[in-house]
Amino acid sequence: MNTARTSPKEPELLWRKSSHSGAEGGECVEVAATPGTVHVRDSKKLGGPVLTVGPEAWAGFVELAAAGPTA
Repeated sequence: MNTARTSPKEPELLWRKSSHSGAEGGECVEVAATPGTVHVRDSKKLGGPVLTVGPEAWAGFVELAAAGPTA
């Protein structure tokens, strides 16, 4: 896992906002995927830190999130 700020040297990322992010703001997450990494950021802080993980780690996170809370 890596956290970094987007620098001008990096290629432009195509960010997609989560479908679970409300129109009023609040808890908003954006994701941008490249062939070897997945980038995640807070859409309210576009210049803030970016979490970067591998595709396998992201797939595992999405799978756990989709399963919902466990009892």
